[in-house]
Amino acid sequence: MTADPGEGPHMRQLLGAYVLDALTDGEARRVSRHLQGCDGCAADYVEVAETASLLGLLSEEDLLE
Repeated sequence: MTADPGEGPHMRQLLGAYVLDALTDGEARRVSRHLQGCDGCAADYVEVAETASLLGLLSEEDLLE
């Protein structure tokens, strides 16, 4: 796995859509393969996935505040 997030193309801009299952099959496969070999993007993926799961805990009232 690469530790340097400065090397090569990265998938950070697609992680939100990946977590929400909003990518095409080809895009999702590309992101999945990239995450297997890139520590930086994999760490970012975990953060995005955790954030998305926390959004489900908000109520409508929470959003109006």
